[in-house]
Amino acid sequence: MNKFINLATAFSLAAISLGGCAAVGPASYGPADTKGFGYEETRIEANRYRITYRGSGGMPPETVEDYALKRAGELALDNGYDWFRIIAKNTTGEQRGGVGIGAGVGGGSYGRSTGVGVGVSGDLGTIGGRDYFTTRLEVLMGEGEPPEDGDYYYDAGDVVTRIAPPGAE
Repeated sequence: MNKFINLATAFSLAAISLGGCAAVGPASYGPADTKGFGYEETRIEANRYRITYRGSGGMPPETVEDYALKRAGELALDNGYDWFRIIAKNTTGEQRGGVGIGAGVGGGSYGRSTGVGVGVSGDLGTIGGRDYFTTRLEVLMGEGEPPEDGDYYYDAGDVVTRIAPPGAE
């Protein structure tokens, strides 16, 4: 029994230390780095962009979405537009890193005896994984007063001012 406890403890410590090795990336707002964390944009038309923001490990999905909106506001202002409207939005998440834990019990036959083997196993989850979220926006930008067609429009200047990265004053 003592050996089992020591092996279990050693396994747990190894799993935790491996989980710490997961790629984290920058935890702040900015352009995509060499690992792909941050924003990227593609111009589709003069007033239409596709924006992707990939959050680093542990960054909440709400923050990733806000940072994508902030980039949309910056692009609108940089191109002389006053507002933008979201045409399409998608936020996805995945878990990376960590160690999968499983347990199993089995039986069998040995020697010249015949028998039936039975096995049972189960997945106990992952230890040390980190959640990563990505938001993709497609936005349409415009000047002056937004149209009154019932869609929701964002004031580009307000979005850029309102969504400030942590630590920015």
